[in-house]
Amino acid sequence: MAGMLAVAFLLVAGAGCLYLGYAAVLSVGFIAEPATTSAVSPPITILKPLRGDETALFGNLASFCTQDYPAPVQIIFGVQTADDKAIDVVKRLEAEFPDRDMRLVVDSATHGSNRKISNLINMTPAIKYDCVVLADSDIEAPEGYLRRLAAPLDRPGVGAVTCLYHGVPVAGFWSKLSALAIDAHFLPNVLVGLRSGMATPCFGSTIALRRGELDAIGGFARFSDVLADDYALGAALRAKGLEVAFPRFLVGHSCAETSLAEFWSHEVRWARTIRTVNPWGHLGSAVTHPLAFALLAAATGAPAAGFTLAVLAIACRIVLLHATARCYGLRAPAYWLVPLRDLFSFATFAWSYCGQDLTWRGERYHVLRNGVLTAD
Repeated sequence: MAGMLAVAFLLVAGAGCLYLGYAAVLSVGFIAEPATTSAVSPPITILKPLRGDETALFGNLASFCTQDYPAPVQIIFGVQTADDKAIDVVKRLEAEFPDRDMRLVVDSATHGSNRKISNLINMTPAIKYDCVVLADSDIEAPEGYLRRLAAPLDRPGVGAVTCLYHGVPVAGFWSKLSALAIDAHFLPNVLVGLRSGMATPCFGSTIALRRGELDAIGGFARFSDVLADDYALGAALRAKGLEVAFPRFLVGHSCAETSLAEFWSHEVRWARTIRTVNPWGHLGSAVTHPLAFALLAAATGAPAAGFTLAVLAIACRIVLLHATARCYGLRAPAYWLVPLRDLFSFATFAWSYCGQDLTWRGERYHVLRNGVLTAD
Protein backbone atom coordinates (compact mmCIF):
# COMPACT_ATOMS: atom_id res chain seq x y z
CA MET A 1 0.00 0.00 0.00
CA ALA A 2 2.81 2.39 0.94
CA GLY A 3 4.58 1.60 -2.33
CA MET A 4 1.45 2.41 -4.34
CA LEU A 5 1.06 5.70 -2.48
CA ALA A 6 4.68 6.57 -3.16
CA VAL A 7 4.24 5.95 -6.88
CA ALA A 8 1.08 8.05 -6.94
CA PHE A 9 2.82 10.89 -5.09
CA LEU A 10 5.78 10.69 -7.48
CA LEU A 11 3.48 10.94 -10.50
CA VAL A 12 1.74 14.01 -9.10
CA ALA A 13 5.07 15.62 -8.18
CA GLY A 14 6.46 14.95 -11.66
CA ALA A 15 3.35 16.41 -13.27
CA GLY A 16 3.68 19.41 -10.98
CA CYS A 17 7.24 20.08 -12.11
CA LEU A 18 6.08 19.97 -15.73
CA TYR A 19 3.27 22.35 -14.81
CA LEU A 20 5.72 24.86 -13.30
CA GLY A 21 7.84 24.71 -16.45
CA TYR A 22 4.77 25.38 -18.59
CA ALA A 23 3.76 28.28 -16.33
CA ALA A 24 7.25 29.79 -16.71
CA VAL A 25 6.91 29.67 -20.50
CA LEU A 26 3.50 31.36 -20.30
CA SER A 27 4.91 34.06 -18.02
CA VAL A 28 7.50 34.92 -20.66
CA GLY A 29 4.80 34.90 -23.35
CA PHE A 30 2.58 37.22 -21.31
CA ILE A 31 5.29 39.87 -21.16
CA ALA A 32 4.23 43.29 -19.97
CA GLU A 33 3.10 45.66 -22.70
CA PRO A 34 3.86 49.40 -22.83
CA ALA A 35 1.15 51.84 -21.83
CA THR A 36 -1.40 52.24 -24.61
CA THR A 37 -3.54 55.28 -25.24
CA SER A 38 -7.20 54.98 -26.13
CA ALA A 39 -8.70 57.17 -28.82
CA VAL A 40 -11.23 58.13 -26.15
CA SER A 41 -10.37 59.22 -22.60
CA PRO A 42 -13.67 59.22 -20.72
CA PRO A 43 -14.06 60.96 -17.37
CA ILE A 44 -13.57 58.41 -14.60
CA THR A 45 -14.86 57.92 -11.07
CA ILE A 46 -12.62 55.81 -8.82
CA LEU A 47 -14.28 54.03 -5.90
CA LYS A 48 -12.14 53.26 -2.85
CA PRO A 49 -13.93 51.40 -0.03
CA LEU A 50 -11.83 51.76 3.13
CA ARG A 51 -11.67 50.32 6.61
CA GLY A 52 -8.91 51.26 9.02
CA ASP A 53 -5.44 52.72 8.53
CA GLU A 54 -3.67 49.83 6.86
CA THR A 55 0.07 49.67 6.43
CA ALA A 56 1.03 51.56 3.24
CA LEU A 57 -2.53 52.91 2.84
CA PHE A 58 -1.47 56.50 2.15
CA GLY A 59 1.03 55.48 -0.52
CA ASN A 60 -1.45 53.14 -2.19
CA LEU A 61 -4.19 55.77 -2.32
CA ALA A 62 -1.73 58.47 -3.42
CA SER A 63 -0.79 56.36 -6.46
CA PHE A 64 -4.33 56.92 -7.74
CA CYS A 65 -4.12 60.66 -7.05
CA THR A 66 -0.94 61.10 -9.12
CA GLN A 67 -2.26 59.53 -12.32
CA ASP A 68 -1.56 61.56 -15.46
CA TYR A 69 -4.89 61.33 -17.27
CA PRO A 70 -6.29 63.85 -19.79
CA ALA A 71 -9.94 63.71 -18.62
CA PRO A 72 -11.57 64.57 -15.28
CA VAL A 73 -11.07 62.04 -12.48
CA GLN A 74 -13.22 61.84 -9.36
CA ILE A 75 -12.07 59.76 -6.38
CA ILE A 76 -14.66 58.63 -3.82
CA PHE A 77 -13.50 57.22 -0.50
CA GLY A 78 -16.02 55.36 1.63
CA VAL A 79 -16.06 54.36 5.30
CA GLN A 80 -18.86 53.08 7.51
CA THR A 81 -18.04 54.68 10.86
CA ALA A 82 -17.19 58.27 11.78
CA ASP A 83 -14.22 57.13 13.90
CA ASP A 84 -12.59 55.03 11.16
CA LYS A 85 -8.85 55.74 11.15
CA ALA A 86 -8.84 55.78 7.35
CA ILE A 87 -10.54 59.19 7.52
CA ASP A 88 -7.30 60.78 8.76
CA VAL A 89 -5.50 59.31 5.74
CA VAL A 90 -8.12 60.78 3.40
CA LYS A 91 -7.73 64.20 5.03
CA ARG A 92 -3.98 63.95 4.53
CA LEU A 93 -4.56 63.14 0.86
CA GLU A 94 -6.87 66.15 0.48
CA ALA A 95 -4.14 68.38 1.90
CA GLU A 96 -1.45 66.78 -0.28
CA PHE A 97 -3.49 66.90 -3.51
CA PRO A 98 -5.81 69.93 -3.21
CA ASP A 99 -6.40 70.03 -6.98
CA ARG A 100 -7.94 66.54 -7.05
CA ASP A 101 -11.70 65.98 -7.05
CA MET A 102 -12.14 63.88 -3.89
CA ARG A 103 -15.22 62.96 -1.91
CA LEU A 104 -15.45 61.16 1.44
CA VAL A 105 -18.65 59.22 2.15
CA VAL A 106 -19.32 58.22 5.76
CA ASP A 107 -22.40 56.00 5.96
CA SER A 108 -23.12 53.23 8.45
CA ALA A 109 -25.99 51.67 6.45
CA THR A 110 -25.61 47.90 6.05
CA HIS A 111 -27.05 46.15 3.01
CA GLY A 112 -25.91 42.57 3.56
CA SER A 113 -23.18 40.45 5.10
CA ASN A 114 -20.45 41.69 2.72
CA ARG A 115 -19.23 44.89 4.38
CA LYS A 116 -17.23 45.99 1.34
CA ILE A 117 -20.30 45.83 -0.90
CA SER A 118 -22.34 47.76 1.68
CA ASN A 119 -19.68 50.43 1.55
CA LEU A 120 -19.83 50.55 -2.26
CA ILE A 121 -23.64 50.79 -2.23
CA ASN A 122 -23.39 53.76 0.13
CA MET A 123 -20.84 55.43 -2.16
CA THR A 124 -22.84 54.93 -5.37
CA PRO A 125 -25.03 58.09 -5.16
CA ALA A 126 -21.88 60.25 -5.21
CA ILE A 127 -20.65 58.85 -8.57
CA LYS A 128 -20.31 61.59 -11.21
CA TYR A 129 -19.10 59.79 -14.30
CA ASP A 130 -20.23 56.86 -16.41
CA CYS A 131 -16.84 55.12 -16.37
CA VAL A 132 -16.26 53.61 -12.90
CA VAL A 133 -13.09 52.03 -11.56
CA LEU A 134 -13.19 49.91 -8.38
CA ALA A 135 -9.93 49.10 -6.65
CA ASP A 136 -9.26 47.61 -3.22
CA SER A 137 -7.54 49.75 -0.62
CA ASP A 138 -4.35 47.65 -0.65
CA ILE A 139 -3.68 48.21 -4.37
CA GLU A 140 -0.92 50.44 -5.75
CA ALA A 141 -1.53 51.80 -9.25
CA PRO A 142 1.43 52.01 -11.66
CA GLU A 143 2.14 54.94 -13.93
CA GLY A 144 -0.31 55.13 -16.84
CA TYR A 145 -2.85 52.97 -14.99
CA LEU A 146 -5.99 54.86 -16.05
CA ARG A 147 -4.84 55.20 -19.66
CA ARG A 148 -4.23 51.45 -19.82
CA LEU A 149 -7.71 50.75 -18.49
CA ALA A 150 -9.46 53.14 -20.86
CA ALA A 151 -8.03 51.50 -23.99
CA PRO A 152 -9.51 47.97 -23.60
CA LEU A 153 -12.74 49.30 -22.06
CA ASP A 154 -13.29 51.25 -25.29
CA ARG A 155 -13.34 48.05 -27.36
CA PRO A 156 -16.72 46.72 -28.56
CA GLY A 157 -18.03 43.82 -26.49
CA VAL A 158 -15.89 44.55 -23.43
CA GLY A 159 -17.98 44.81 -20.28
CA ALA A 160 -15.17 45.26 -17.78
CA VAL A 161 -11.40 45.44 -17.43
CA THR A 162 -9.62 43.73 -14.56
CA CYS A 163 -5.95 43.48 -13.60
CA LEU A 164 -3.55 40.81 -12.49
CA TYR A 165 -1.35 41.80 -9.57
CA HIS A 166 1.96 41.07 -7.89
CA GLY A 167 2.82 40.99 -4.21
CA VAL A 168 4.44 43.93 -2.41
CA PRO A 169 5.70 43.05 1.09
CA VAL A 170 5.35 46.03 3.43
CA ALA A 171 5.61 44.55 6.94
CA GLY A 172 8.50 42.12 7.38
CA PHE A 173 8.89 38.35 7.25
CA TRP A 174 5.24 37.24 7.14
CA SER A 175 4.37 39.83 4.52
CA LYS A 176 7.28 38.58 2.38
CA LEU A 177 5.90 35.06 2.62
CA SER A 178 2.44 36.35 1.70
CA ALA A 179 3.74 38.31 -1.31
CA LEU A 180 5.56 35.21 -2.48
CA ALA A 181 2.24 33.35 -2.57
CA ILE A 182 0.97 35.87 -5.10
CA ASP A 183 4.05 35.85 -7.31
CA ALA A 184 4.85 32.13 -7.10
CA HIS A 185 1.37 30.59 -6.98
CA PHE A 186 -1.52 32.93 -7.73
CA LEU A 187 -0.07 34.75 -10.74
CA PRO A 188 1.21 31.71 -12.69
CA ASN A 189 -1.96 29.74 -11.88
CA VAL A 190 -4.12 32.51 -13.31
CA LEU A 191 -1.98 32.76 -16.45
CA VAL A 192 -2.31 29.01 -17.03
CA GLY A 193 -6.04 29.19 -16.35
CA LEU A 194 -6.52 32.04 -18.80
CA ARG A 195 -4.48 30.39 -21.53
CA SER A 196 -6.30 27.06 -21.13
CA GLY A 197 -9.73 28.65 -20.86
CA MET A 198 -10.36 26.95 -17.52
CA ALA A 199 -10.36 30.22 -15.54
CA THR A 200 -12.74 33.16 -15.89
CA PRO A 201 -11.60 35.47 -13.10
CA CYS A 202 -12.33 39.06 -12.18
CA PHE A 203 -10.28 40.67 -9.43
CA GLY A 204 -10.94 43.32 -6.81
CA SER A 205 -7.48 44.67 -7.56
CA THR A 206 -9.20 46.57 -10.39
CA ILE A 207 -12.59 46.40 -12.06
CA ALA A 208 -13.26 49.12 -14.61
CA LEU A 209 -16.73 49.21 -16.15
CA ARG A 210 -19.44 51.58 -17.30
CA ARG A 211 -22.29 52.60 -15.03
CA GLY A 212 -24.85 51.32 -17.50
CA GLU A 213 -23.37 47.82 -17.45
CA LEU A 214 -23.28 47.84 -13.65
CA ASP A 215 -26.93 48.87 -13.45
CA ALA A 216 -27.88 46.24 -16.04
CA ILE A 217 -26.61 43.41 -13.80
CA GLY A 218 -28.41 44.74 -10.75
CA GLY A 219 -25.81 47.10 -9.33
CA PHE A 220 -23.72 46.36 -6.27
CA ALA A 221 -26.81 45.24 -4.35
CA ARG A 222 -26.82 41.98 -6.29
CA PHE A 223 -23.59 40.97 -4.53
CA SER A 224 -24.37 42.17 -1.00
CA ASP A 225 -24.22 38.65 0.52
CA VAL A 226 -21.58 37.13 -1.76
CA LEU A 227 -18.08 36.25 -0.54
CA ALA A 228 -16.31 36.47 -3.92
CA ASP A 229 -18.05 39.66 -5.04
CA ASP A 230 -15.41 40.50 -7.64
CA TYR A 231 -15.65 37.08 -9.29
CA ALA A 232 -19.46 37.21 -9.19
CA LEU A 233 -19.51 40.65 -10.83
CA GLY A 234 -17.36 39.38 -13.69
CA ALA A 235 -19.54 36.27 -14.06
CA ALA A 236 -22.68 38.42 -14.26
CA LEU A 237 -21.16 40.48 -17.09
CA ARG A 238 -20.02 37.36 -18.95
CA ALA A 239 -23.53 35.94 -18.63
CA LYS A 240 -24.69 38.90 -20.72
CA GLY A 241 -22.20 38.01 -23.43
CA LEU A 242 -19.64 40.64 -22.46
CA GLU A 243 -15.89 40.15 -22.20
CA VAL A 244 -13.79 40.82 -19.12
CA ALA A 245 -10.50 42.07 -20.54
CA PHE A 246 -7.02 41.59 -19.04
CA PRO A 247 -4.49 44.26 -20.10
CA ARG A 248 -0.92 43.02 -19.86
CA PHE A 249 0.32 44.95 -16.86
CA LEU A 250 0.33 44.33 -13.13
CA VAL A 251 -0.82 46.42 -10.21
CA GLY A 252 0.79 46.06 -6.79
CA HIS A 253 -0.96 44.32 -3.90
CA SER A 254 0.38 45.34 -0.48
CA CYS A 255 0.92 42.39 1.85
CA ALA A 256 0.93 43.61 5.43
CA GLU A 257 0.72 40.47 7.57
CA THR A 258 2.74 40.86 10.77
CA SER A 259 2.13 37.54 12.54
CA LEU A 260 1.63 33.85 11.83
CA ALA A 261 -2.03 34.08 12.95
CA GLU A 262 -2.76 36.98 10.60
CA PHE A 263 -0.90 35.28 7.77
CA TRP A 264 -2.72 31.96 8.24
CA SER A 265 -6.14 33.62 8.53
CA HIS A 266 -5.62 35.46 5.23
CA GLU A 267 -4.31 32.37 3.46
CA VAL A 268 -7.26 30.24 4.58
CA ARG A 269 -9.78 32.90 3.54
CA TRP A 270 -8.13 33.13 0.15
CA ALA A 271 -8.06 29.34 -0.34
CA ARG A 272 -11.67 28.85 0.75
CA THR A 273 -12.79 31.68 -1.52
CA ILE A 274 -11.15 30.00 -4.51
CA ARG A 275 -12.63 26.65 -3.50
CA THR A 276 -16.09 28.26 -3.37
CA VAL A 277 -15.99 29.96 -6.78
CA ASN A 278 -14.18 27.18 -8.65
CA PRO A 279 -14.38 23.87 -6.73
CA TRP A 280 -13.09 21.61 -9.51
CA GLY A 281 -10.34 23.98 -10.49
CA HIS A 282 -9.29 24.25 -6.86
CA LEU A 283 -9.18 20.48 -6.52
CA GLY A 284 -7.14 20.24 -9.72
CA SER A 285 -4.67 22.77 -8.35
CA ALA A 286 -3.26 19.95 -6.20
CA VAL A 287 -0.84 19.37 -9.07
CA THR A 288 0.64 22.84 -8.50
CA HIS A 289 2.23 21.61 -5.23
CA PRO A 290 5.00 19.27 -6.46
CA LEU A 291 7.32 19.86 -3.49
CA ALA A 292 4.77 18.57 -0.98
CA PHE A 293 3.97 15.48 -3.06
CA ALA A 294 7.66 14.76 -3.61
CA LEU A 295 8.24 14.83 0.16
CA LEU A 296 5.18 12.60 0.69
CA ALA A 297 6.67 10.15 -1.81
CA ALA A 298 9.95 10.19 0.11
CA ALA A 299 8.09 9.49 3.35
CA THR A 300 6.05 6.59 1.95
CA GLY A 301 8.75 4.45 0.40
CA ALA A 302 10.60 6.32 -2.36
CA PRO A 303 13.22 8.45 -0.58
CA ALA A 304 15.72 8.74 -3.42
CA ALA A 305 13.22 9.61 -6.13
CA GLY A 306 11.18 11.73 -3.73
CA PHE A 307 14.05 13.91 -2.60
CA THR A 308 15.30 14.23 -6.18
CA LEU A 309 11.91 15.48 -7.30
CA ALA A 310 11.77 17.78 -4.27
CA VAL A 311 14.98 19.50 -5.38
CA LEU A 312 13.65 19.70 -8.94
CA ALA A 313 10.35 21.20 -7.70
CA ILE A 314 12.20 23.94 -5.81
CA ALA A 315 14.37 24.67 -8.86
CA CYS A 316 11.31 24.87 -11.13
CA ARG A 317 9.56 27.27 -8.76
CA ILE A 318 12.63 29.51 -8.65
CA VAL A 319 12.86 29.53 -12.46
CA LEU A 320 9.19 30.49 -12.62
CA LEU A 321 9.69 33.33 -10.15
CA HIS A 322 12.74 34.58 -12.01
CA ALA A 323 10.87 34.55 -15.33
CA THR A 324 7.95 36.50 -13.85
CA ALA A 325 10.18 39.07 -12.16
CA ARG A 326 12.23 39.61 -15.31
CA CYS A 327 9.21 39.98 -17.63
CA TYR A 328 7.46 42.52 -15.43
CA GLY A 329 10.48 44.34 -14.07
CA LEU A 330 9.77 43.24 -10.50
CA ARG A 331 12.25 43.13 -7.67
CA ALA A 332 13.80 39.69 -7.23
CA PRO A 333 11.95 37.81 -4.47
CA ALA A 334 13.53 36.07 -1.49
CA TYR A 335 14.29 32.76 -3.22
CA TRP A 336 15.40 31.16 0.04
CA LEU A 337 11.76 31.30 1.19
CA VAL A 338 10.53 29.16 -1.72
CA PRO A 339 10.50 25.77 0.10
CA LEU A 340 8.68 27.19 3.13
CA ARG A 341 6.26 29.09 0.90
CA ASP A 342 5.43 25.99 -1.12
CA LEU A 343 4.75 23.92 2.00
CA PHE A 344 2.53 26.64 3.48
CA SER A 345 0.60 26.80 0.20
CA PHE A 346 -0.02 23.06 0.31
CA ALA A 347 -1.07 23.26 3.96
CA THR A 348 -3.66 25.97 3.24
CA PHE A 349 -4.84 24.03 0.19
CA ALA A 350 -5.47 20.97 2.36
CA TRP A 351 -7.00 22.98 5.22
CA SER A 352 -9.40 24.73 2.85
CA TYR A 353 -11.36 21.45 2.78
CA CYS A 354 -11.64 21.30 6.56
CA GLY A 355 -14.49 23.74 7.12
CA GLN A 356 -16.56 26.62 5.78
CA ASP A 357 -15.57 29.34 8.25
CA LEU A 358 -13.21 32.23 7.64
CA THR A 359 -12.05 35.52 9.14
CA TRP A 360 -12.27 38.74 7.12
CA ARG A 361 -11.13 42.08 8.51
CA GLY A 362 -11.26 40.69 12.04
CA GLU A 363 -14.82 39.34 11.75
CA ARG A 364 -15.88 35.68 11.58
CA TYR A 365 -18.07 34.43 8.73
CA HIS A 366 -19.53 31.17 7.50
CA VAL A 367 -19.65 30.48 3.77
CA LEU A 368 -22.53 28.48 2.36
CA ARG A 369 -21.87 26.13 -0.52
CA ASN A 370 -23.45 28.57 -2.98
CA GLY A 371 -20.92 31.24 -2.01
CA VAL A 372 -23.29 33.25 0.21
CA LEU A 373 -21.56 34.86 3.18
CA THR A 374 -23.24 34.75 6.60
CA ALA A 375 -22.14 36.15 9.96
CA ASP A 376 -20.74 33.38 12.16
